[in-house]
Amino acid sequence: QLQLVESGGGLVQSGGSLRLSCAASGSTIRNYDIGWFRQAPGKEREAVSFITHTGDRVGYTDSSSNRFTISRDNAKNMVYLQMNSLKPEDTAIYYCAAPRLNFVELSEWAQAEYYESWGQGTQVTVSS
Repeated sequence: QLQLVESGGGLVQSGGSLRLSCAASGSTIRNYDIGWFRQAPGKEREAVSFITHTGDRVGYTDSSSNRFTISRDNAKNMVYLQMNSLKPEDTAIYYCAAPRLNFVELSEWAQAEYYESWGQGTQVTVSS
């Protein structure tokens, strides 16, 4: 059973950077596509970024494109999310997740219902 643990969140000023990490245990992360999602208080969970199990394809939303970079190191069983030029509206709990069937169609990566294994989340707070 794949288990995911996020880390790297914190408090940062607007324009700053953070690097989030997603560590896997219980199974090897190389067998899974991985998505990053976030949820702000009072809002629904939303997709942030995605990477295929081989790392050859990535996906971003309009809010994360050009500021965030997703990467993975399968040898270390890790996935990362580098976040630059952070804005107050990026404040949220950030989650990494693995799909129910290991992989997800590229056209569906942003849909949370396709993901089954979720970490506990890491808080990101961006002050203005």
